[in-house]
Amino acid sequence: MRAQALHADVIVATGALLHVNCVLVRGTSAKAAEETFVIDSPVLPEELGTLAPLLEQASFPPPTGLLATHADWDHLLARLAFPEAALGCAQSTAQRLAAAPGAAQRELRAFDEELLIERDRPLSLAAVQPLPVPGRCAVGERELELHPAAGHTGEGMAVLIPWAKVLVPGDYLSSLEIPSLGDDGTVAAYLSTLERLAGLLSRVEHVVPGHGPVMDAQRAREILAQDRAYLHALLEHGARAELPPGRRGPAQRRAHERNLTALTSAT
Repeated sequence: MRAQALHADVIVATGALLHVNCVLVRGTSAKAAEETFVIDSPVLPEELGTLAPLLEQASFPPPTGLLATHADWDHLLARLAFPEAALGCAQSTAQRLAAAPGAAQRELRAFDEELLIERDRPLSLAAVQPLPVPGRCAVGERELELHPAAGHTGEGMAVLIPWAKVLVPGDYLSSLEIPSLGDDGTVAAYLSTLERLAGLLSRVEHVVPGHGPVMDAQRAREILAQDRAYLHALLEHGARAELPPGRRGPAQRRAHERNLTALTSAT
C-alpha cells in the first residue's frame, strides 16, 4: 500500500488491488483533543492492518469515526481495521444497507473465496450511523461537508475537506474507470452528481476518487467533461457510445456492457 500526504491533516492510502483509495483526515484543534476520521477503505487484510501504524507514524490519533461514501462492499472494510469505531454514511446509504442485510458480507466473502483471502474476523455493520446529506460532520473543531452523490448507485455522498482543499467523491471522477451504473444507479442521477461536483472543484486542489490516481482540480475537470460526454452518448447511441479517452480497455468495455444492461432494465 502506498501513502501520500496531501495536507498536514490529510493522508491518502492507496491499495495495490482495485487501486482503491482510503483517506485519513485529522481535525486539528488548539483547544481540544485532535480527532481522526477514516474515509472508505483498502481491501486486502495486510493493507487494513497497516492503517493503525500509518496513523501512529503520522502522529494522527486513533480514529473516532469511519465514513463510507456509499454502500458498495469495497468501501466498508475500515470496520475490520477499527471494529470499535462507528461507521457513518449518508441516510440513503444506511437505508440500502438495511434493505439488504448481509449483502456486503456476501460480496466480500465471494471476493475472498475467489482470491483465497483469509480474514481474522467477519465484517460487522451493526453500528452504522446515518448522517444527513447535504450536511456537515464535525472532526475535532473542523467540519467536513457532505454532498449527495447518487448515480453510480442510488445512494451515497461526496466528502469535501474544506480547510485542506481536498474532495473525496466516492466512485466518481476516476481516470481509470468509466462511469458505471450499479445498484439503482441512473444516468440522470449521475449527471446531476457531476454538476454538483463541478461546483465543488473550484474550492479544491486535490481530488481523491474511490479508484484511481489522485488528481488536481484541472485534471478532475477534464475527467468530468469526458464522463458527461460519455453518459450523454450512452443515452443517445447506446452500444455505439464512444468510451472516454484513455479508458477503452477490456475492463472499461465490460463496464460499458453492464451500463447497457442497466439502461435496458430501467426502461
